Amino acid sequence: MIAFLKGVLAGKTASCAYVDVQGVGYAVGMSQGALAKLPAVGQPVQVHTYMQVSDNGIALYGFLTLEEKALFERLIGVGGVGPKVALAALSSFTPEGLVAAVQAQDVAAVQKIPGVGKKTASRIILELKGSFDQGLASLFDASGAPASAVAVAAERLKGAREALLALGFASVEADVALKGAPEDVDENALIKYALKRLGK
Repeated sequence: MIAFLKGVLAGKTASCAYVDVQGVGYAVGMSQGALAKLPAVGQPVQVHTYMQVSDNGIALYGFLTLEEKALFERLIGVGGVGPKVALAALSSFTPEGLVAAVQAQDVAAVQKIPGVGKKTASRIILELKGSFDQGLASLFDASGAPASAVAVAAERLKGAREALLALGFASVEADVALKGAPEDVDENALIKYALKRLGK
């Protein structure tokens, strides 16, 4: 996985930067805000990157801050949100602004992101609102490293388990019901999955 690129800015378009790393040119998709902050062509540059491998090939997305990268990773973990929409979100909001909109459950604000309708805005808020209890700090673990997708999934699983216990199920029942649960769904979906397995 390519974690960052350090080289020279060779050029940029409205949605992408070209970084020359020792003679190899990398096309890196970036938010409009990040592109605007890049230095002049020919100047040294370093960008944090996220590499996506799909049926369509390999794509690189770049960020000037770890907060922006971590938020991008959270966004693409939401059902129906791909890299293009995630970059549009980062172009429409600062990381602080987007976290605040999610915390406030402001569907109208999130819906202003290009390509996001009311349904997707509601899903973004539903799936991410519990992830930002500490604001931007929620994007990182205690060591200051970006919280991994595994850690986020574990946190959702923990929340679903606690909800089942609150509903009166025994600890063993909750554990068995959540066994094999999908990792890429939100807490509510996990609870529904467990209840279905419990026959409720």
